[in-house]
Amino acid sequence: MTAALTLRAGPLALARIRERGLRLDDIDIIPGASGGAKWLAIAGLDRYLFGTFLQSHPGRTRPLHGIGSSIGSWRMACLAQRDPVAALARGHHAYVYEQRYTPKPGTREVTEVLTRCLDLLLGERGVEEILTHPFVRTHVITARGRGLTASTQRTVLATAIAVAAGANLLHRRTLALQFQRTIFHSAGDDTPFRHLRDLPTDHRALTRENLRDVLLASGSIPLLMDGVRIAGSPRELHWDGGVVDYHLDLHFGEGDAHSGVHDDTRGLVLYPHFYAHIVPGWFDKSLPWRRARARHFARALLIAPSDAFVASLPGGKIPDRRDFYAFSPAEREKRWQAVMDASARLGDELHDLVATGRIAEHVQPW
Repeated sequence: MTAALTLRAGPLALARIRERGLRLDDIDIIPGASGGAKWLAIAGLDRYLFGTFLQSHPGRTRPLHGIGSSIGSWRMACLAQRDPVAALARGHHAYVYEQRYTPKPGTREVTEVLTRCLDLLLGERGVEEILTHPFVRTHVITARGRGLTASTQRTVLATAIAVAAGANLLHRRTLALQFQRTIFHSAGDDTPFRHLRDLPTDHRALTRENLRDVLLASGSIPLLMDGVRIAGSPRELHWDGGVVDYHLDLHFGEGDAHSGVHDDTRGLVLYPHFYAHIVPGWFDKSLPWRRARARHFARALLIAPSDAFVASLPGGKIPDRRDFYAFSPAEREKRWQAVMDASARLGDELHDLVATGRIAEHVQPW
């Protein structure tokens, strides 16, 4: 049978996996990319990683840092709940079956529907469990509006977005003129992302009062949803974190990859993703020359659906927002459910590779 997974590893991660396979003890960071409905295509992969794999060492105390933007932050919110598989099931079901809209929904309607989906994902105790998890530290990325992107007026905001997109063609750093990367997290002073310098970055604490607002803001696509005023910062407007960090091309650390010296004190980055490539920001999606720098992923193992697996899905593609326009609600739900059912194969294949120790045979160098 054709492989369902594509696995790529940076030099440090590749050396570690070849030496002793993939172990939870070796993982320090799990990123989650933006992508909306695309998370349904890796539902089975998340169920295995967040469930069976994560539970393989229930006595762990060393922090495991989850970081995400947009739907990636919602996945990290599932990871940090007491029963992550149950949280994923609530989130998946809500995302597929609770998204019903009028023919031409406005930003308020979309915001209200997705707020309901988020509440179902969190359940009654999700906020408390995320903040008190014994070892998972949750990081959520938002894009705080600056200048015209802090406006609630649609025409002003549309103009600001167009200007940001145009400037981004010249250099990614120009995003800082319109947005500021803000990372809300539960890691305190121990966050591994204090060193980020590619864009101005503001670090803030996740709290009981702001966590729900932060998660909603992280997925609030400009012009599709309303911006979010987060508890504790009522004068600010926060947008989808994917605007600045679409697939999280963050400097996860080069470790000792270039020295050839093995360092057990540096954990790996385990990146379950929709694609085998990384797009830095939301405005870079249509720019084929704007892809992630490999040196940022020296410690990373990226796990994604293979081209053959994607070709086997309904329509030969991963779900996306355009499905709302292309299909009736019933047909969209049918297709998305079929994708989630098929994605169980991803988790099963990774489980087999990890359990048998054959994973090193299938990992390609990044």
